[in-house]
Amino acid sequence: MQSQVGADAHPSELRIVPAQQAPFADIEAVFGTRGDPSTCWCQWYKIPGSDWRDEPAELAAKLERQIETAEHGGPGLVAYDGETPVGWCAVEPRPALPRLQRKRIVTTGSLEHEFDDESVWAVTCFVVPRAHRKQGVGGALAEAAVAYAREQGARVLEAYGVDPTARAKVPAADLFPGTVSMFERAGFIEVARPTPSRAVMQVRFD
Repeated sequence: MQSQVGADAHPSELRIVPAQQAPFADIEAVFGTRGDPSTCWCQWYKIPGSDWRDEPAELAAKLERQIETAEHGGPGLVAYDGETPVGWCAVEPRPALPRLQRKRIVTTGSLEHEFDDESVWAVTCFVVPRAHRKQGVGGALAEAAVAYAREQGARVLEAYGVDPTARAKVPAADLFPGTVSMFERAGFIEVARPTPSRAVMQVRFD
């Protein structure tokens, strides 16, 4: 679905803002026109599988409307290096992600079983264009997601980290949820390991 996440120390000039404060053209620049991000637009967890037929332009329009109409915070953050948009992180209340509640990693690993609880947030994907990877953009976005969820009144922020050390080879496209080590540096604690390479991780604010 989404792009590889850089994991090094984040750039000193990085600026991260809620999606509502970014021109949608900047978000389009991050998602690009090729690869998984440009065909998903962070709609995978929002649209039922039977309805996953929309064209990329329609998915982009859905994300734009979600940004414009968000009432409880979310659906994401945008990172800038100077004036250049360099990354995206999807973070919002978990009830906005109906397909997520049917994922095995969540059903078997999450400690939060009420999927209509608006106080439970989830960070589900990162998009970092190739030219800006390996510069810590993903790590900075993960840290910002914690601060943003706290500011918006979340009780829990959940993530579903990939552990590349548990697999012989992990394609870049499989790292879109973020890595276990990156979330650990952002203050998340592992609460479950449903599979050897996937961990449920949380930051609790209560």
